[in-house]
Amino acid sequence: MKKIYGFTIFLISLLFMAGCQEDEKIVIQQPDSFVLNIPKYSSGVYDLKNAGLVEFSTNQPDYGFTAATRYSVQLSLTKDFAEFIDVPGSHDKVRFYVPAEDIALALVSLHKAEVEEDYPTDPHPLFVRVAATIADSRLAPVYSNVIELPRVLGYFALEPVQLPEEMYIIGNVAGNWDWNNATEMVPVYGAPGKFWYMQYLGQTDGNEGDNAQIKFNYAKAWNGNELGHGQVTFGDESVTLAAPSDEGGNIKIGNPGWYIVVVTTSLDGRDYKFQVDFLKPEAYIKGQIIGDKWDNLPEFMFEVPDLSLGADADFISPAFTNDGEIRANIQLPGQEWWHTEFLVFNGLFVPRGTGGDQDRIQGQAGQRLYINFTKRTGKIE
Repeated sequence: MKKIYGFTIFLISLLFMAGCQEDEKIVIQQPDSFVLNIPKYSSGVYDLKNAGLVEFSTNQPDYGFTAATRYSVQLSLTKDFAEFIDVPGSHDKVRFYVPAEDIALALVSLHKAEVEEDYPTDPHPLFVRVAATIADSRLAPVYSNVIELPRVLGYFALEPVQLPEEMYIIGNVAGNWDWNNATEMVPVYGAPGKFWYMQYLGQTDGNEGDNAQIKFNYAKAWNGNELGHGQVTFGDESVTLAAPSDEGGNIKIGNPGWYIVVVTTSLDGRDYKFQVDFLKPEAYIKGQIIGDKWDNLPEFMFEVPDLSLGADADFISPAFTNDGEIRANIQLPGQEWWHTEFLVFNGLFVPRGTGGDQDRIQGQAGQRLYINFTKRTGKIE
């Protein structure tokens, strides 16, 4: 009987606790605002060119509970925020730091300065507020009070110039001047802005037809950034080997053939410079399948297809001498062989590019590696 009585009290206690929990359900409040503190040294000059970080602090908006809150900074040249700009990034602490460079970049946009001469050279007031949101919620942002930094000295800050991450070849032998069918070049591992591809630059119909004419672009578009003969330079050896010339702005190949085409991008101030090189079409197998030899050995170089076969032809490796992992590559001056290696997976040519180690494929003695660079296909048999 005592056990039954005790169990009944236990059930009543559980029901009471459940009722209390229902009474204590969290109700999210939407606050009107919250406080952004005036920085301690706000009366001084904020020299953005020489400052690393700018500190801000606030309190958390009163949502009725302690919420995971994200804070982002907005800037304006006027206290009413008639025009403002968001500074990139967000913060999850009530005390946070904003890179001075990000503020400087935002100020260039606020001043609508397109050249350095348009940008003010004297310190001026800058108004700041913070927008707060609950992380991963659909609640509207809550805005802090507006504070004034009376003397902010900016500068004509510009976004860092990024080197191209893609490059394409188009021409009468590369997509027939259709960007949808243009050759996508392969980025070189460890060399930003550098690209390669094994490209047919023979005549348009095998040993007949017109000589190859090509252009390049880092976007698949006729957008004014096409790179023809007048927009690139050529290495001395490439001039001798391929004899490129100007044909109505296109790059015409005087000596038809297969070439490893290389585009190297560099910066001159904020402008791109492009060098194009045409190298001999030499590709190699190496590693376990040739007895753990890792040099680029002439006896293990792919056979280059005859130009009479046109662009749709296979490069064929020598027969493997051993069982083991297959490795293959082309070689660029100044690069390790594995920076430009490639393999075949499920019938497709797959270059390493900027990625990590490729999965290993096993080969057997007597097999060969076939690569069709035009179709981007391959096989091992």
